[in-house]
Amino acid sequence: MQITLARRVLRSTVLALGVAALAGCSMFSSKNERYDPAPLTEYAAGVSANVAWSASIGSGGGYGFIPVLVGDAVYAAAPNGAVSKVELASGRVQWRGDAKTNLTAGVGSDGNITAVAAADGTVVAFDDTGAEKWRAKATSAVNIPPAVGAGVVVVRSSDYRIQAFDEASGEPRWNIQRPGPALALKTNMQMVILDGLVISGLPNGKLMAINAANGSVQWEGTVSVSQGATDLERISDVVGTPQMQGPLLCGVTYQGRMVCFDVSQGGRPIWEQNFSSNTGMTTDTQQAYAADQRDVARALALADGHEVWKQEALRNRRLSSPAVVPQAVAFGDFEGYVHFLSRTDGKLLGRVQVGGDAITSPLLATNRGVLVQTGNGNLVLVGVN
Repeated sequence: MQITLARRVLRSTVLALGVAALAGCSMFSSKNERYDPAPLTEYAAGVSANVAWSASIGSGGGYGFIPVLVGDAVYAAAPNGAVSKVELASGRVQWRGDAKTNLTAGVGSDGNITAVAAADGTVVAFDDTGAEKWRAKATSAVNIPPAVGAGVVVVRSSDYRIQAFDEASGEPRWNIQRPGPALALKTNMQMVILDGLVISGLPNGKLMAINAANGSVQWEGTVSVSQGATDLERISDVVGTPQMQGPLLCGVTYQGRMVCFDVSQGGRPIWEQNFSSNTGMTTDTQQAYAADQRDVARALALADGHEVWKQEALRNRRLSSPAVVPQAVAFGDFEGYVHFLSRTDGKLLGRVQVGGDAITSPLLATNRGVLVQTGNGNLVLVGVN
């Protein structure tokens, strides 16, 4: 009992420290210049970026809060319990909901139901007028946004259990659990629902595909295997959002690897590269993009995983998970800047400051630019030309 409690306390401690300590902002950073954020440098402008609109969606921000785009509407939530639907074109708030509790994760939405979660495992669902539809209870705290679609609302709780609730009623549908490590990162992770399958990364370095209707596991693949002598060294969580490009399903871990599997060949891995990311990856049809744990931005070819380019000008700037727009690949940083890099060679093309302290939420690509959820509860659209 005491051992179990001690491990839970240790896990909570690392979760509270989050990625900040693991990403190079170490307790020794003031004594070692290699951990200092790189200063902003001059560059030849290749894109024009400007704030198209900004909308207040609540108070606060942080890991676990990721906006969702459905059609021409953006759904977002904030830690103070505010939930909003915002018009992408104008930034006009179409409705506001109130979860009546502090939140730890949000949102998931399919345009009909929008779901958020609280630290005690409460899951709150809203209809598309912003009215509360139902409440349910997960088995423990939820720090990852719910996934909504295929008739279910799916959450992953801190006891490594994935649970589904009926989208219409909130009644439990199924749940599965996998053994988890003693320690796990506190960073952005996200499940997705595609073609009736729930795709989720796990803290044990695996990707999993689950039948959304009945909870049966259809496939599991190993992105990386834990290594090291201590619990801290063995952290190898799948971070960010699993990426699908055609038949490829790709994922990346902290202290591990980036791997792409071919789902048309039974999920066979087609390439893998050693990689350590704090925040996750994104892809276009040709390349995968991610910042490593020292915030060196990199592009890898989807065909075989070879490195196409790397950009060190943003080292230690605590980069967010990136977004790809036609003109560039974008990363947010700890000072509220959004940086635009060439997809071809990684050169700096532009930057804009959106405010709101550190950008910890993943950037979201849209057909109107890049959406940024800031640390002070604003949703900002950055137009790019």
